[in-house]
Amino acid sequence: MSDTEHPAVIDAVVVGAGLAGLYQLYRLRERGARVRVLEAGDDVGGTWYWNRYPGARCDIESMAYSYSFSSELEQEWEWSERYAGQPELLRYIRHVADRFGLRRHITFGTSVTRAVYDSRTHTWTVTTDGGEEVTARFVVMATGCLSRASVPDLPGLDDYRGPVLHTGRWPHEEVDFTGRRVAVIGTGSSGIQAIPVIAGQAAEVTVFQRTPNFSFPARNRPIGRRESAERKANYAEFRAWLRATPVGIPRPLPERGALEVTAREREAAYQSAWDAGVLGGIQASFNDTLTNRQANDLAAEFVRAKIRQIVDDPETAAALCPTGFPLGTKRPCLDTDYYATFNLPHVRLVDLRRSPLVSLTERGVRTTGAEYEADAVVLATGFDAMTGALRAVDIRGRDGAALNEVWAAGPRNHLGLLTAGFPNLFTVTGPLSPSVLSNMLISIEQHVDWITDCIGHLGDHGLTEIDATVEAQDAWVRHVAELAAGTLYPEAASWYQGANIPGKPRVFMPYLGGVGAYREECDAVAAAGYRGFTLSRLPDAHPTA
Repeated sequence: MSDTEHPAVIDAVVVGAGLAGLYQLYRLRERGARVRVLEAGDDVGGTWYWNRYPGARCDIESMAYSYSFSSELEQEWEWSERYAGQPELLRYIRHVADRFGLRRHITFGTSVTRAVYDSRTHTWTVTTDGGEEVTARFVVMATGCLSRASVPDLPGLDDYRGPVLHTGRWPHEEVDFTGRRVAVIGTGSSGIQAIPVIAGQAAEVTVFQRTPNFSFPARNRPIGRRESAERKANYAEFRAWLRATPVGIPRPLPERGALEVTAREREAAYQSAWDAGVLGGIQASFNDTLTNRQANDLAAEFVRAKIRQIVDDPETAAALCPTGFPLGTKRPCLDTDYYATFNLPHVRLVDLRRSPLVSLTERGVRTTGAEYEADAVVLATGFDAMTGALRAVDIRGRDGAALNEVWAAGPRNHLGLLTAGFPNLFTVTGPLSPSVLSNMLISIEQHVDWITDCIGHLGDHGLTEIDATVEAQDAWVRHVAELAAGTLYPEAASWYQGANIPGKPRVFMPYLGGVGAYREECDAVAAAGYRGFTLSRLPDAHPTA
């Protein structure tokens, strides 16, 4: 059967054609499954299709933030920079789609609006924004953790006469800020990356900051041929090491606490991490930074001292120094000259804690202290993280249960993979898995491999349904919460626990046990016959292989 004929019931629908969706498609097609991928964008890429803002760049090293499933792909692709920029990452993803013939299975420009489970047939019916209905045994939500842009409800947004650009939905055509006055609202990761680049073009940049963030120099550089060849010669060992680490990032694992060493040793460790340019390097200098407030304060003060050294104006430096939450408990950032950008004469910082934002006006942005004229407004206001894209779809499970109602007090699932009462509906790197606290490629490949093996196991044994048990789900939700409670993470009003979205329940969503321990647990569950899940079959079901 050709892929254009769309059989009445297919094996799987995959939602999203980013890094997760493409790999899931590859693995399922490898098994001979009938698969359709539904993608809202007009091309592959996911995060790197939508996030085209100036300075958009990965904060995990390119040779670690890449697929490992094909040694040929690993060897043939040459990364140009230590931290690849968005254009190069998108070229890589497009290359993967073309190299493995994946595009013909993808329907672009199509959003999923509804998915309904039929307990009688053990199938899902997926409805698109075009009105098409696709029926499949399995649905894999590869919708991304940071894919639903958060547009704040700013008074006067419709009154402003200039262009309003969101970093997470940046125009595909080039945006030229030359000679223009630009207002940037937000200083999270995208703002920290974009502001120095925008400042390199614009005549004037006004940055509106509510909460300063911890950011560290990326020390980005070209990757030489010798360095690339050396890594490629030992890629298998390198990948195996990453999979066993806590977060899947090439950085040293500390054995001592910050309070167990001398002040000179501690300062040297922090300086080494600052110079290394590795995500979370300072917080990973010692093993107690995220569990001991005194240790955390020492690391945080080291970074604040660096900010005061870099930024010339003492008042601006003080406003840029993060306080009120522990270092590392909000997403840390890697930057290129972010703090130094505020030394430029045409860049100014508006501290919204001292002068709150009132509204946008026809001409710009008004705070309680002044009105700032702007020719363009950039919203670097982030995402409805981890659950936003899932909750945007009307998902109905067994007996018509709505996922949004089941998750009303926060996400609930087993292993971050399946929610009880929603059989055969998998999430890739969703809430309650290592997800955003890990190298996403490490977690994507692990999740996709587990899901593919699970679907294969069901087919091989004539089984047609897998559902999480309520008991296992409850235990997993408690376990994730207990891990978080043993750290400093809950002290921060972060998007890790939904604090950036009004009305969203405050639940710490990522799993903190580490990618190595998480992989071991997932493998053990599968080896024990999918412990914590109920497997069943339709009366007339038979093995498929």
